[in-house]
Amino acid sequence: MPASTPPDNPVEVSSDRRDFFRIRDHVGLEIRKLAPDNASKENPFNGSHLESLRSEFKRLDQDVRAQLATLAERDRLLTSLIKSLNGKLDTLARIMAFEQNPLQPEDWQDVTLSEGGLSFHTLTNSFETGQILALRMTLPPELFQPVAIAQVLSVEPDGSGGATVHTEFSDIHDSDRQQIARHVMRWQIRQRQKQ
Repeated sequence: MPASTPPDNPVEVSSDRRDFFRIRDHVGLEIRKLAPDNASKENPFNGSHLESLRSEFKRLDQDVRAQLATLAERDRLLTSLIKSLNGKLDTLARIMAFEQNPLQPEDWQDVTLSEGGLSFHTLTNSFETGQILALRMTLPPELFQPVAIAQVLSVEPDGSGGATVHTEFSDIHDSDRQQIARHVMRWQIRQRQKQ
């Protein structure tokens, strides 16, 4: 479901944003400020020589998933085994990608996360309402790294020079939104198991 642009009426904003479950979590967060005319261009976190390999990996993964649907009709046990192996390879790929570009301790922070947006705290109040940001999140323990373009909805100064920044995803691929949705669901399951 694509994110809607923020309406003019603030009451509508809060009702739209409540369509998603929210969690408070500790995630890796990388932020790039974008010029308004750059907001729809390529992923600002790209630029790696490995990008073509990542694209090929995604294409092969889609091929495997498509063939699994056909195989499931004939042999459920084999399909289950291949799904497990595919999941194992996905996890290995995420670990290798994360080890190649590890986040620094200051890149990990407490956030409020949903499929519709993200709120985070910043030590310097350098964000403005309406500003466009590129966000890359690292979601433990799976190490998913969804990327989204977000618009700053509001900035709440905290009195110590910092602020809480509330954003709404304005451009996010379905696969990235699904990764966030799965992460939120798994987080909720883990919280219930702790009780």
